[in-house]
Parts: sequence; C-alpha cells; structure tokens
Amino acid sequence: MELQNEKCVMVMDETLPLGILANTAGILGITLGKHLPETVGPDVTDQTGRMHRGIIQIPVPILKADQARLRAIRQQLYQPEFAELIVVDFSDVAQSCNVYEEFIEKAAHTEESAYTYLGIGICGAKKLVNKLTGSLPLLR
Repeated sequence: MELQNEKCVMVMDETLPLGILANTAGILGITLGKHLPETVGPDVTDQTGRMHRGIIQIPVPILKADQARLRAIRQQLYQPEFAELIVVDFSDVAQSCNVYEEFIEKAAHTEESAYTYLGIGICGAKKLVNKLTGSLPLLR
C-alpha cells in the first residue's frame, strides 16, 4: 500500500452532542484500524526509553455533514465505483444496542433506509475519497 496515495476521513453528523461524536469517532477508528493494520506505524521509543504504540501513518481529518449529506455519501458508497474503499458506518441502529448480538438481530430486521447515520469512516485511494468528501468542512 502506497500511503502517500491513500486517504482516510471520518464524516460525522454535525448535530450530534460532543459525547456521541467522540464515541462515534472512537468506534469508527477502532474498526478502520482492524481493516487497515498496515497503516499503523511501528512502536516508537522516546528519549527516556519509554515505548509508545504506533499510530496511523496518514492524517485522518474529521469532517462534518448534515444528515441528508451523510445519507447521500453512504448511498454513493454502495456504488461499484467506490467498491475498493474501506467503509465503516455507525448508525442509530448500532448505537441503541447494549450488546453486539442485539445489534445483529436489530440490523437484520431494519431496512437500510431506516438507518440514521451518526458517522462514516472512509479509507482508500485519495482520488476516490476526495470525490466523495472533498467539499466537506472540518468538524470544529
């Protein structure tokens, strides 16, 4: 993987409270890391000899969008043109569950059109990621 040609972003629902935003970013980051272990650099040692775990080697801007734009991006990501991207979404369906088995069951009985997306993580070819998210502002 040529990291200079890769991009990773998180697109968050700009109306979410701070705690839900932080939780969503954490969930998206952990899941993306599972699917992209090659992007995490080696552990480093500081001047005092203490070790620090490696972190992702590419920037991960956190962008914001309203609910309609978030849904539109998610729908575009189902298109064959974007099939090579790694995509992770976090929705109200997942957020409302206390245990993973409950999420599996609830997802199986919920149409995708009923999902409200809290955030989407997208990683892959910079050109494709920019095509989807290049006009979105940073979450501040």
